[in-house]
Amino acid sequence: MKQMKVDAIKNGTVIDHISAGKGMQVAEIINISGENEVFIGVNLQSKKIGKKDIIKIENRELTSEQVNTVALIAPQATLVIIKNYEVAKKVSLKLQENIENIVVCPNPKCITNVDNIPTKFKLVGIEPTKIRCVYCERKYNVDEISIRI
Repeated sequence: MKQMKVDAIKNGTVIDHISAGKGMQVAEIINISGENEVFIGVNLQSKKIGKKDIIKIENRELTSEQVNTVALIAPQATLVIIKNYEVAKKVSLKLQENIENIVVCPNPKCITNVDNIPTKFKLVGIEPTKIRCVYCERKYNVDEISIRI
């Protein structure tokens, strides 16, 4: 089996162990632009989860809101902060119990879609990830929702 070598980044962020197929969605959420050197690996071998996606972003750290949003899409992912080619910080992402103004409620009759009120959801299930709108009380799988970008 051939291996592909990807250069280490000097400073920046690595999001590892993203479920295979979710990497492009994560890239869209964190708004990757042409300003930074970026590597997106899709459907790579992983001893930990079988198949995975990975994103490396040079010279950029994510905001806490972006980290919380990534956790919603890829809760098993690992966030690694690199400083001077060394791992400065490594954390497993954690789903938040309360999710505010990140998700668009799919219910067109929900007050958040009628009166421009910030959305609020509660985490109600882990596998699969399910959330419930605080206002209309409908439950949704994460795969059924849209993320505010």
